[in-house]
Amino acid sequence: MSTDLMAPETRMGAVTLRVADLDAMTAYYRDAVTLSVLRAAGDEVVLGRGSEPVLVLVASPELRRAPARSAGLFHTAILFESEADLATAVQAVATRHPGSFTGSADQLVSQAFYFTDPEGNGVELYTDRERSAWSWTHGQVQMATLALDPNRFLRDHLDPAAVAAAAARPATVGHVHLCVGDVASARRFYVDQLGFETTAELGGSALFVSAGGYHHHLAMNTWTSRGATRRRQTLGLGLVRIEVPTADDLGALGERLAHHGVPTRDDGRTVELEDPWANRVLVSAAA
Repeated sequence: MSTDLMAPETRMGAVTLRVADLDAMTAYYRDAVTLSVLRAAGDEVVLGRGSEPVLVLVASPELRRAPARSAGLFHTAILFESEADLATAVQAVATRHPGSFTGSADQLVSQAFYFTDPEGNGVELYTDRERSAWSWTHGQVQMATLALDPNRFLRDHLDPAAVAAAAARPATVGHVHLCVGDVASARRFYVDQLGFETTAELGGSALFVSAGGYHHHLAMNTWTSRGATRRRQTLGLGLVRIEVPTADDLGALGERLAHHGVPTRDDGRTVELEDPWANRVLVSAAA
């Protein structure tokens, strides 16, 4: 494998959100999105499935919401193992927070449902199609935004008898989608320096990147944030986590970033850095 690329087994870790109302946000992700509270201490709540953290909520009531058209989070995309598990979560959100639904799409590589949490953070709930069904042309994965009827999806895949079991099965952060100021700077940081590979582009407005041939681990768009500059500390996105498979992979990343002159905080166990819009990224090696 080229030392200029992220390891093929690279995956996304838990996303940290700074929130104004910790109780309300915990209730949304626990009761509607069907995550479990894994740990709760003081001003921090960790939610996920089994032992897998998906979200870290940090109480930050002193902060304000980000101004319109700022860089930051577009959505956190939570990946479910099956259509039945996805249907269970979609039904729970539709029942408990119907006003948070914003759309759905068949993306060819996946089936996705979109929501906005009580503090305006985007949420995608999705399941992947088998990789053998994905189409690639000249190194670009074919994705689309086709109609996906939520009611039909629930009729086809919701199994009321299996709801309790579905809530116990795995869910992970499949990808993270960011709002950025321009695509060229995003490509330079996430592809040229961090080492992801481009999997799709939408003109000059969006970039999709991954490791190991996944459709995308990260996406960056300018749809509401073109021209955005560095973020101030606000409510919303606090930290994006990326997990590489080994300590050697982490070391190679640190060397690559040093070569490109990217400032990092490297303690031997994690490498922390900021993208051009001050979105914080923490990379660690799998335990």
